[in-house]
Amino acid sequence: MPETQIRHPLVELTLARIKEFIREPEAIFWVFAFPILLTMALGLAFREKAPDKILVGVAEGPMAKQRAAALAKSPVLQPRVYPIAQGREELRRGKISLLIEGDATPVYRLDVTRPDARTARVEVDDALQTAAGRRDVMKAKEEHVTEQGSRYIDFLVPGLLGMNLMGTGMWGIGFSVVNARLRKLLKRLIATPMRKSHYLLAQLLMRMAFLVLEVGILIAFAWIFFGVRVRGSMLLFALICFLGGWAFAGIGLLVASRARTLEAVSGLINFVMVPMWICSGVFFSYERFPDAAKPFIRALPLTALNDALRGVMNDGFTLAGVAPQIGVLVAWSVVGYVLGLKIFRWQ
Repeated sequence: MPETQIRHPLVELTLARIKEFIREPEAIFWVFAFPILLTMALGLAFREKAPDKILVGVAEGPMAKQRAAALAKSPVLQPRVYPIAQGREELRRGKISLLIEGDATPVYRLDVTRPDARTARVEVDDALQTAAGRRDVMKAKEEHVTEQGSRYIDFLVPGLLGMNLMGTGMWGIGFSVVNARLRKLLKRLIATPMRKSHYLLAQLLMRMAFLVLEVGILIAFAWIFFGVRVRGSMLLFALICFLGGWAFAGIGLLVASRARTLEAVSGLINFVMVPMWICSGVFFSYERFPDAAKPFIRALPLTALNDALRGVMNDGFTLAGVAPQIGVLVAWSVVGYVLGLKIFRWQ
């Protein structure tokens, strides 16, 4: 009988670990597929293309047409003529980077905390000086704008609030359910008169109980240190936060309804959240993505939540102004809870 060849323990251990890895679909996805998907998404957002022109406004007046024509010759500027009130509102909302007012002497209104505004100031002044026949032929004035809605921090805070509601809703619910399943606690609950819907609903209500504290701390911090405040109805703002928290808690229940290990639920939660971190306008506008992708991006719950929060906080929108986003959040809430309830397993 031939002798069995004994391989080195290091070889055997290495082969065993490779086999374990191959048998874990979650590990295969996160090591190989996820980096490709992430690269694809970021590549679409920051794809190589001609630089976007900077939108600048020109207030109506005797010099408006002449200034707009001079700015149109710049390869990096895209001028638009507005009534002065509308121009200031577009500037406050961040739709334009700079507004030119004044008659003989131009006045540049801008928020100097925005990098695009500083760039626009240089390019606008250069274009107007060139159109006047020589550089520095006139001395322009500059007015700094720091109204809420025009600063980057006003864009950022609602996005961070939405991201926080998503993260705590999904991680808090998902880990809680799977951890109870691992500890055999769910198995013991089967023998009680409790219904499955009661257990899942209790998870959602627990999440809502911490919502007030979670939102309140972040909003208070942003108001005290950065002057960010809610311009619209506080009741509508609270409703949007509630619906956002409920939607992501429902999605958390859905991803945890069948997961049997903490590793599995962690992978599923990240699979759901990471694309929304990138696409839903947390740190930068989703307008950078191709037009064909925008309808799908707007259908994501985090996109709807961020847009609704920004509308109420920065623009003072009423219920009618954020109704589409509220509809998206309600739909995700229903889908998450109903599907989670249907496919939930105790063990």
